[in-house]
Amino acid sequence: MDAKKPDLIVGVDFGMTATGVSYANLSIGSETVKWIQKWPGRSQANENKVPTILVYPNQQPKPSSWGFLSENASEQNAADKEYKDWFKTYLDPLRLREKQAEDPVHTPCSIEEVERWYEDYHRLLYKHIEFKLASELSGAPWQSAYVQFLFSVPTTWAPQVVERYRAIVKKAGFAQCTNHALSIGLTEAEAAAVHTSLEASGIFRERDILLVCDAGGGTTDLSVLGVRDTGTSSLSLEQLDVVFGATIGSAAIDYDFEAYARSRLELAHLISPLPMSPDQIAWEMMKSRDFQNTKCEHGGLDDAPIFSIPIPKLDLGEELQRSFDKQVQKLVSLIDSLLQTMQRKRPGQQINHLILAGGLGHSPYVQDRLRARFLNGGGHVNAQGIQVRVAPDPQLAVCKGLVGDRVRSLKAGKPVLKLRCCRASYGTICKEIYDKDNPMHVGRQTEKDPMNGKVYVTQSIAWFIKKGKPITLDEPITRSFHRKISPGDPRRAFPTSIIESHAEEPFLPHHLGAGDAHVLCEIESDLSTADETKFKEKNRRFWSVGKHYFKVDYEVKVLIGPADVRFELWFNNEKLSKDQPIKVEWASLVPAIELPAVSQPVVPEIDGSQGEKSVVSVSSLPRSAELNGNNTGGRNGCESAHGRTGTGEEEIGRGAESDATARYGCG
Repeated sequence: MDAKKPDLIVGVDFGMTATGVSYANLSIGSETVKWIQKWPGRSQANENKVPTILVYPNQQPKPSSWGFLSENASEQNAADKEYKDWFKTYLDPLRLREKQAEDPVHTPCSIEEVERWYEDYHRLLYKHIEFKLASELSGAPWQSAYVQFLFSVPTTWAPQVVERYRAIVKKAGFAQCTNHALSIGLTEAEAAAVHTSLEASGIFRERDILLVCDAGGGTTDLSVLGVRDTGTSSLSLEQLDVVFGATIGSAAIDYDFEAYARSRLELAHLISPLPMSPDQIAWEMMKSRDFQNTKCEHGGLDDAPIFSIPIPKLDLGEELQRSFDKQVQKLVSLIDSLLQTMQRKRPGQQINHLILAGGLGHSPYVQDRLRARFLNGGGHVNAQGIQVRVAPDPQLAVCKGLVGDRVRSLKAGKPVLKLRCCRASYGTICKEIYDKDNPMHVGRQTEKDPMNGKVYVTQSIAWFIKKGKPITLDEPITRSFHRKISPGDPRRAFPTSIIESHAEEPFLPHHLGAGDAHVLCEIESDLSTADETKFKEKNRRFWSVGKHYFKVDYEVKVLIGPADVRFELWFNNEKLSKDQPIKVEWASLVPAIELPAVSQPVVPEIDGSQGEKSVVSVSSLPRSAELNGNNTGGRNGCESAHGRTGTGEEEIGRGAESDATARYGCG
């Protein structure tokens, strides 16, 4: 982000069941992180979060209500309206397809339908944020004030999903004013870790290792971080392994209970007809304050096994515990896996703290089960003294961590999370001079270059950053390119395929089609605004050997964020100021859709015979590319690895509780 101090910083944690918004009003000289507690439909009470709910009149494109306004009887029970909730995870087309196969009746028909719900909800959310915060600004009206919006995202989202989300929230109104900026901030586990380190720094010692578990309504994120700089006023965190997550959350408990209640009610309905369908009654039971309170108090001092519903009382103690146990077991398996990974990668290092955040992490039952499971390490030699702790304001930890990290960055000149591990490996397509003695070339497709007569193997990969390597947004990875343009050729847009792999470094695929290597996106560098007098003219003299052409040198800087990947185009040591100098076409995530072709008219070449000192050479006219490799841094349903990168010389690399806690505390 730029160095200019914003007037207002706003953090948004869009959740499966509820959404939180925090902010810091720097325009009045305050660095205190606050959060919105007054919401439509709850003007007389303080609510930490607003329900992630929409209600649509049948066959109407616009919602009639959202949030708390959707919770009255006329909205919930109307026969001519559709109730939309629990749709956060459906923005991922892979998750949507899985859910469509599991439950086609209660799952959206298409990703376009999900996007519409997202946009409508965020538009209403934005209007309320403006309504609540515009009057608190000093010195500038809302439309001209410098406002930074920060959004968290789940670790489970691929970069394509993150970009889809970014486009949706921008279309909904965020950052449409001239001085408003929108950024995808930290992942949810990272934001929770930052919030804990800022609010409870005294519990940590230098070089302590934290395992942060943000278990919310729909997803759970895990992150392992090391504590640094405890002797200063600016404690820092360093990520020690790649963040990862799973679809584990409190919404699954609601779903299980609804299914259980429906099955019981269907049996009762056969004996004596009920006034409403079993499906409708089960849904209302699940949504009721009685069930939500019972769920959130489960395992606590006030745990109650029986609650009242519209039909005679139902004993749900065993069934509720069974639903909790399913989610707890998934959490335990996820944590076990991470501890095993850390033991393999960092033998001898101890995990000191397990920090719980999010609605499910706030559950007393979940806390007790995890404390019991990991007592004395729970069989893990690297967690012998681990302490299970709950983050301050666990339900608000994510949105407050987003803003707290940005405020700290402005104040101290560095963010709390100064180093993170790259969550995947990224590279570009190239071709290598064929070497019959190289086992990697056996059986590969080859082609002969008519310009120099050499034979090449195609679709090799030059990895420019590897999974797990430390990265920072302050030091983007730079790739230098050279293109040759024939005189009179008007083309100034140059394509490049970006390849992604989640394999560990020793097992990175050598070429496209091997392992899990796939096209992440196609980027097109548009140099139409570049100063053409800076192009280098070659072979213009009549006695010159070779064709006359212009050589264009430019750089693509890759900024790998917590959950997204962005690109900047630089020419002649200047960032091109055009709105979109780099066009990014993201590959589809849906397996049934064929990935974009990666072959280009010209592909960088690598001389495979030079081994660890391989150098990328240039191909043919009229449009060729040379890669230097300078690595510098109703509800919802439808009724460069191996020395091949560049020169091979550089590897690259607490606040008040509120009434919302009872009902939405586990969401």
